[in-house]
Amino acid sequence: MPYEFLLVDVTDRIATVTINRPDKLNALNARVLEELDEVFTEFATDRLVGAVIVTGAGRAFVAGADIAEIAANDAAGLERLSARGQAVFTRIERLPKPVIAAVNGFALGGGCELALACHLRVASEHAKFGLPEVKLGLIPGYGGTQRLPRLVGKGRALQLILTGDQVDANEAHRIGLVNALATATTLHDVARSIALQAVKNGPVALARAIAAVNEGFDQPADEAMGIEARHFGALGGTKDMAEGTSAFLAKRAPQFTGE
Repeated sequence: MPYEFLLVDVTDRIATVTINRPDKLNALNARVLEELDEVFTEFATDRLVGAVIVTGAGRAFVAGADIAEIAANDAAGLERLSARGQAVFTRIERLPKPVIAAVNGFALGGGCELALACHLRVASEHAKFGLPEVKLGLIPGYGGTQRLPRLVGKGRALQLILTGDQVDANEAHRIGLVNALATATTLHDVARSIALQAVKNGPVALARAIAAVNEGFDQPADEAMGIEARHFGALGGTKDMAEGTSAFLAKRAPQFTGE
């Protein structure tokens, strides 16, 4: 279906979602969030999509939330706005298919939070990451105060959140915020290469792996191990597990069906 602010392309089971609001540096307004929610809801059950790449049009990934929209809200409105953004980004984080952020430029505020909600992040040489909300008298509201510490550690996350400083792609990679680096010309090739690696694997296994990591991450070790065991065991009745093990023993490439 057509979107106002998203461009969506699906090739070789890889969907590329481009946030297309370049005149506003792809700032996240209510409509962009609604469209992201719609498209990721569709991806969850679309068998033609095995992985997703998220990027931005022009010189920004997403430069932040729409400040004019935020400024028009009172306390109750801001809380609703935060809850809405969190719900959309949690849908992305919980998509049972790999989601890769291809960060081509500014990923600030809500844009950084969007990248954090993706499973993996690839950054070009022009990428800049930051959570500058305190400079506006705000805090990150779309999950940044929770996801960033879990990714880079509490101290480093607080430094970025409390100063509002930006980090470039190399520093983001050094602290573990970014998984892979690329040039501006190779960014999408690198992201696509990772996505192609993923879609060769069993779709049910990918979904269970994502769920196991998400569900077990904040749990005590014993409980987290139990979560892993349940997801591991659930794969025993799948056609993909039977096909994968049979193909390995027969020394041939598996033909997964996602069942």
